Amino acid sequence: QVQLAESGGGSVQSGGSLRLSCAASGSTSSIACMGWFRQAPGKEREGVATIQRYVGTSIADSVKGRFTISRDNAQNMLYLQMNSLKPEDTAMYYCAARGASPYSCTYDRGPTFVYWGQGAQVNVSS
Repeated sequence: QVQLAESGGGSVQSGGSLRLSCAASGSTSSIACMGWFRQAPGKEREGVATIQRYVGTSIADSVKGRFTISRDNAQNMLYLQMNSLKPEDTAMYYCAARGASPYSCTYDRGPTFVYWGQGAQVNVSS
């Protein structure tokens, strides 16, 4: 089992920056792919970015060039640096992880993720 805990959410004005962190605990050596997903009120969950254990990232077009995903395997941490935030980025952001899988580690593979955090709220005002 893997436990995930997000932190770093908050409120910011349009154009501002935030960094989300996700601390993983438990059977962390089994984690192969991690990612960030978000869900705005009244909308479906969407993938934001994913990262493989050692190399390779997948970034949604809506945030490409503004968001950066990274991980520190030694510290069992996942990060999402969000710059040039827009009001449409307002959502609950979830950290997710899974073990080895035949599916690609990409942001459109949300249903393949097994472990999920409780979420961190991000509010961007205009």
